[in-house]
Amino acid sequence: MDSNPSATPPTPPSNPSTDDAFSDLEAPDMTPRGLIGHFGPGLILMMTGIGTSHLVTAPAAGGRFGYVLLWCIPVAYIFKYYGFEMAFRFTNATGKSMIEAYSTAWKKWPLWYVLITTLIQCAIGQAGRLIAAAAVMYYVGSEALGLPISITVYGLILAIVSVVIILLGRYKAIEIATKILAAILVLSTFAVYLRAPAPISEMGNFFVFEIPEGSWLIIAAFLGLLPTGMDVSLQASEWGKAKKKGMSKIRGRMEEMGLANRFDPFNPNRDDLAVHTSRLPAHAQKYCQQWFKIGTWDFRAGHVISFLLACIFLLLAAMWLYPSDVEGTAVMGEIAGIFTESLGPAMMWVFMLGAFAATFSTAFNYFDGWPRIVGACSRNLFRGTAELSGIAREDLTAAHRSTWYSEYNIYRATMLYSLVASVAIVAGLQRPVFLVLVASALAAFVAPVIFFLNFYYCLVIIPKDDRAFYPSTFARWFGCASLVVFTGMTLILIYWRIWVPNFGA
Repeated sequence: MDSNPSATPPTPPSNPSTDDAFSDLEAPDMTPRGLIGHFGPGLILMMTGIGTSHLVTAPAAGGRFGYVLLWCIPVAYIFKYYGFEMAFRFTNATGKSMIEAYSTAWKKWPLWYVLITTLIQCAIGQAGRLIAAAAVMYYVGSEALGLPISITVYGLILAIVSVVIILLGRYKAIEIATKILAAILVLSTFAVYLRAPAPISEMGNFFVFEIPEGSWLIIAAFLGLLPTGMDVSLQASEWGKAKKKGMSKIRGRMEEMGLANRFDPFNPNRDDLAVHTSRLPAHAQKYCQQWFKIGTWDFRAGHVISFLLACIFLLLAAMWLYPSDVEGTAVMGEIAGIFTESLGPAMMWVFMLGAFAATFSTAFNYFDGWPRIVGACSRNLFRGTAELSGIAREDLTAAHRSTWYSEYNIYRATMLYSLVASVAIVAGLQRPVFLVLVASALAAFVAPVIFFLNFYYCLVIIPKDDRAFYPSTFARWFGCASLVVFTGMTLILIYWRIWVPNFGA
């Protein structure tokens, strides 16, 4: 179990039967237009992040502290990069989810850790995401239309709509619509900023490490949810596996031909997760490598766009809102005022449309993502669930639908729990900004463990002689340094926010 998969010598590739078995693989379209069409998990990850963190946390930072907290944004994006990238890399290299790798640890402790923290996130974290989307609808309904509807009711409506759409399998239509609406937000945000950009003299705050009094919760929120929570890397790994492209498409075929081992989560062996791509014919190797490139570019494009938007929203808030608490149920109206003051009332509605798309897509994706992780943990922890694994509608049998402990039913039950718990929290604590910041801080405290596990299992499972998939020297050293820096900052936050207030005396 502790052996390195690279120690297993690769078998010679290619005989006629091997070539024939993979002859149906078509190389993906690598043109710019084709790449955009292939993009999926990376953009979903970006859309999951462009919501609460960008539309609430960044304006709160700029409104309360001006330009002082600009340094937090590049720190979050640079030092969290490899935590996300390793999850994509692992799935593209093995055809398996990162959750399978976690099951090889002693007593499966990472699975229990992820399961417990995910159930917490399903309630508190989802409440933070849901209330941000509800705040957009609340502002439009109360301020513009004069409807006497509470923010809780809007949250309930959005939660029910999300769950119904996911369970009916209409996700693709929402994904397309949300991409279009999110594009409106991106274009309108850039238009506002380019019309009146922030003073160049303030850009030095990107490099000045300053922590003003009362900013610890916002710093924790930045580290937790920029570009998004680190736990979303596990969701992205599951989405990448479900996409069934590249290695995830041919993994089963390789196992049937004896070119890769079958993985048993109840007799877990790291070597059984590894894939020696040298055993594949040349065109199959190229096929997998091209899908890996697509996945990497998909993630990087989303990462860069997300970074620019976070910077712009903080800069806009610092210019147009500072000094302001950026608080209350009408917070979206206050932020939308940036657009009204700079480009006129019409642009406010463009912003609200894009803001709703961004915040709703965040809550929507989490209603699918977190229950998906609970189901994935369950199939690696419980034999009964493993025997009835899978949530794709086309793969479900009567037993999957009727047995309460099947992965599909655990996935559905968790979704229902997330709906009830998050709406109840929104009803009991109608403070959008505070809920978003708490949910973000919770994500920050979970992140270092997920980062470490993603990084570690890529290094010990992907064969070292696989140059296409094994992390480069730079990725290994910088990823390790990033983990140290990110973990250190999280420990400092825990010390100042938890230890000092409660045990400082």
